[in-house]
Amino acid sequence: MRHAAAPFGVPGWMMLISRRHVAGPAHFNDEEAESFGLALRHFERVLEDVTGALRIYTAAMGESSHHFHAHMVPRYKAMPKNATAWGVFDLERAAKAGEIVVDAAEVSRVSEAYRLALSSSPPPVSPSARGSMHGQ
Repeated sequence: MRHAAAPFGVPGWMMLISRRHVAGPAHFNDEEAESFGLALRHFERVLEDVTGALRIYTAAMGESSHHFHAHMVPRYKAMPKNATAWGVFDLERAAKAGEIVVDAAEVSRVSEAYRLALSSSPPPVSPSARGSMHGQ
């Protein structure tokens, strides 16, 4: 888990990245598939709490990288360029073009708050992973 790289589209634009080199959920093993939903739900709930976002948009295209990563983008009440739905993904392009500027200090503040929230409340472990961790 990490914040998307600069230039930033919005503060709190996080990336969920698979540990194993895999193209996407269709190629997860059973344990990864079982854990993915639990982890994604948890990461998004915590991101909503930390950012105060109305919702979290989630997308994974798999075009620019063959390593699975999902974008988790906070949808705030006020968005740059009034972006909503798929329009939020144009914000990264707008930032690269200098059309919008997102406060780097706010990105740092949100990133640190998210890190702290996740360290005090890590994602749940799937039942099958829990069993394998105990040698069962």
